[in-house]
Amino acid sequence: MVFALYLPYFCRINLQIMKQVISANWTGKMSFDAQLGDHHISLDALPELGGDDSGVRPKELMLVALAGCTGMDVVSILAKMRVELNGFNVQVQAEMTEEHPKHYTKIHIIYEFRGTDLPPDKLEKAISLSQDRYCGVSFMYKKIMDVTHEVRILTE
Repeated sequence: MVFALYLPYFCRINLQIMKQVISANWTGKMSFDAQLGDHHISLDALPELGGDDSGVRPKELMLVALAGCTGMDVVSILAKMRVELNGFNVQVQAEMTEEHPKHYTKIHIIYEFRGTDLPPDKLEKAISLSQDRYCGVSFMYKKIMDVTHEVRILTE
């Protein structure tokens, strides 16, 4: 489905709305099997909350989604810039409320690069493009909480 916003002709924007569907099947106690296309993710609660700890917690997957989204962007952008990495890690730290509904209030991303003679300006440019233009997960989270980042360069 395509929507056109009613703006002056020189500012016309077409937005295509894409629909995604996942399925989460209850498998007992607090456990679910989520199906995403051909992939499965096991979800479960800790024993003290009625689960068996046989899968990840749903809120943790929110952090995984952010790390994967921005990480894939950064790796792709740096490859186009011809920056060779020996290693790359994205760590996401989050602060969560103690009261229900428990939710994240702040997220901090640590981009850790390993390599020789890595250009800091290109690393920052790739991160900025991911955070400000490409990563839809970051885009959504920035609407509801502070999202900050830092860069660590480990030379080899």
